Amino acid sequence: MGGDRQHYYGKHGTPQKYDPTFKGPIYNRGCTDVICCVALLLAIVGYVAVGIIAWTHGDPRKVIYPTDSQGEFCGQKGTKNANKPFLFYFNIVKCASPLVLLEFQCPTPQICVEKCPDRYLTFLNARHSPDFEYYKQFCVPEFKNNKGVAEVLRDGDCPAVITPSKPLAQRCFPAIHAHKGVLMVGNETTYEDGLGARKNITDLVEGAKKANGVLEARQLAMRIFEDYTVSWYWIVIGLVIAMVMSLLFIILLRFLAGIMVWVMIVMVILVLGYGIFHCYMEYARLRGEAGSEVSLVDLGFQTDLRVYLHLRQTWMAFMIILSIVEVVIILLLIFLRKRILIAIALIKEASRAVGYVMCSMLYPLVTFLLLCLCIAYWASTAVFLSTSNEAVYKIFDDTACPLAGKTCNPEDFPSTNESRLCPNGRCRFAFYGGESGYHRALLGLQIFNAFMFFWLANFVLALGQVTLAGAFASYYWALRKPDDLPAFPLFSAFGRALRYHTGSLAFGALILAIVQIIRVMLEYLDQRLKAAENKFAKFLMTCLKCCFWCLEKFIKFLNRNAYIMIAIYGTNFCTSARNAFFLLMRNIIRVAVLDKVTDFLFLLGKLLIVGSVGILAFFFFTHRIRIVQDTAPPLNYYWVPILTVIIGSYLIAHGFFSVYGMCVDTLFLCFLEDLERNDGSAERPYFMSSTLKKLLNKTNKKLAES
Repeated sequence: MGGDRQHYYGKHGTPQKYDPTFKGPIYNRGCTDVICCVALLLAIVGYVAVGIIAWTHGDPRKVIYPTDSQGEFCGQKGTKNANKPFLFYFNIVKCASPLVLLEFQCPTPQICVEKCPDRYLTFLNARHSPDFEYYKQFCVPEFKNNKGVAEVLRDGDCPAVITPSKPLAQRCFPAIHAHKGVLMVGNETTYEDGLGARKNITDLVEGAKKANGVLEARQLAMRIFEDYTVSWYWIVIGLVIAMVMSLLFIILLRFLAGIMVWVMIVMVILVLGYGIFHCYMEYARLRGEAGSEVSLVDLGFQTDLRVYLHLRQTWMAFMIILSIVEVVIILLLIFLRKRILIAIALIKEASRAVGYVMCSMLYPLVTFLLLCLCIAYWASTAVFLSTSNEAVYKIFDDTACPLAGKTCNPEDFPSTNESRLCPNGRCRFAFYGGESGYHRALLGLQIFNAFMFFWLANFVLALGQVTLAGAFASYYWALRKPDDLPAFPLFSAFGRALRYHTGSLAFGALILAIVQIIRVMLEYLDQRLKAAENKFAKFLMTCLKCCFWCLEKFIKFLNRNAYIMIAIYGTNFCTSARNAFFLLMRNIIRVAVLDKVTDFLFLLGKLLIVGSVGILAFFFFTHRIRIVQDTAPPLNYYWVPILTVIIGSYLIAHGFFSVYGMCVDTLFLCFLEDLERNDGSAERPYFMSSTLKKLLNKTNKKLAES
């Protein structure tokens, strides 16, 4: 056995030895990974330069405001279209062309108009009628009405037909809706084509199948947006309730850790039990109701998700899922009950540590503000880069012209040789782009922008982890708590992290950023290759995505423990990662069970908060309960505010519990090192709490004798 133990330790490093001078986080330390620190500073300087260049060339109005076929903005002061805020498409069906995805421009004439059309008219019928004055406002501004019908439609001077439309994001989209199962535009079920032929509107929509999918998505998005506009106030109230519950839970955990953990476990079981009961009651209520026996497969995908709640199969699926979760939790509690006691002791110790370092609860706000700064800079730079292209004009000619598709200048095109070679050609706005070196480098600059965002965001998270780890390690290694606890441990840990370990944090963040940018590129390639029929390529892409997902999770786990070692010993990133990994491998059983049990308990706490707020939101937005008379607003989809409240509540609870999680992880590694360094003798006393010593049958002899 001794040989096996020595061989095991030889494979996973040497256990820590007793050091009488070690009293917690090392104060006499030096700078680590200086090269990475310099690289980060140079990268930030380059990032600022990219931002300045993007802000110099970019114009965000290209994203916010629509532009016509001449590249002119609609509805902008100081332009010729100042009084025309809406963009009208001559043939919106062509917006389903792949060209839209490549160049973000519909291959159809577009003009700015004062308002969207509100009636059905064709050019053929309107030309010799009193409605022609109304129709002309949807023709190009230079239209003179001196051509034949065929020439006008060929040259794209006027649309063949106008249909009732509604503005959405300052663009005119056909007002398509269903009436008695028939697709309609406005209040009509028929339309006239450019030659005066009367057709059913269903033919138009069927002929524009792809465009219709876009319209359905826009209609769904518009309804969701409407729900947010009428329910945002109550969503904010729900998130405030989640924040108050999380804060109250943390405060109670400080004084009643053991009781709170068991109450939390029982409450989660009861909440899941109620969920199972509610699903069964809904399942039983729908028995015999017309249409409730339709299967989910037969129903298919529906944009109105409320339809699924009228199916018995939906509630049966919910009931089965909740029952499985309930059984798994109960079995885990039965088989891990002894480890739960140790986990509760760790949580109690973490509660004391957080109590002595109360400002640690506010540090997530610092991380949040820094992340918001990173996101804002990345988003603004991305927008300016994407809008820094120049307007590109090309020759459009339906005849066999050798110059069709070539770039041109609309101002001098009529007097150039190109217009003589292509007499039927027109110089029109094609897309935003450019042929200079800067424009060719835009894709690379966007990739660099995304990479720097990942690097800086991971650096901010790493800084927070090292700061919290340093503060909580100071608490653990104080033999007499809180007398030996240094003054302002959080600020001291923050100062040490920035002064000595910026390079190490940058190194760890760099490794993670590289993996994340590779994952983004794989997702991009996967989207581009979705139409491919090569099954091997799809299989390979799926394997690569899975492997890099696992690699990212492993690196995050390794980085987190490496940062704890950096906070304690001040070693460089590689040394800290190796020591943390070997320490965990030497205690793999404790890591696999004890550490994960605490994560499981914290997860139950999050589920309790999220479940309570989610149930309250469900009953409120479905009018099951009322705070005052008619409080809940009318909604298109009541699941929109409910899901928003649930997701927001989870993020809020996760923010509060992240401090506890980092505290537990730090104390856990210190606890493992404490077992290796010390033996409980008078010369080498344990630093762990009395509760942990009692659970592990450990004692400090000096204290026992006294």
